[in-house]
Amino acid sequence: MPYVEAVMPVKAQPKDIYIILKEMEKYPDFMPDLISVEVIERKDNTTKTKWVSNVGGRIIKWTEQDVFDDKNMHISYRQTDGDLKKFEGEWVLTPVGDGTEIKLTVDFEFGIPMISGLLNPIAKKMVKANSESMLKGIRDRLEG
Repeated sequence: MPYVEAVMPVKAQPKDIYIILKEMEKYPDFMPDLISVEVIERKDNTTKTKWVSNVGGRIIKWTEQDVFDDKNMHISYRQTDGDLKKFEGEWVLTPVGDGTEIKLTVDFEFGIPMISGLLNPIAKKMVKANSESMLKGIRDRLEG
């Protein structure tokens, strides 16, 4: 099961970043690899969202459950339906120096054992690049 971790420092306070992270439906506005994010349901500290992403020229679709911990400014997510067998992770904000370190983790699995040995290294590289692109989009939006 590939695991990807992308980390990027941003010159912004955690609360300002967290506000942007919670508005997932706006991600495609500043994240070029995302085609769409639709909020299907909002309830208490969770949302159910439908995603369409371009990962290395391949369209990947999924629905996920997002859990927001406002006190700790932390978001966890997991696929409830979609193209992969497993897709989950978290957004972690850590204050550092004059800003914040944003960490995005993605833990995924294709669910096709015969080809996963061949595809996992390629997919891991594409998901890493996609995750770094997402972080760059957030950084660019905050730092101008």
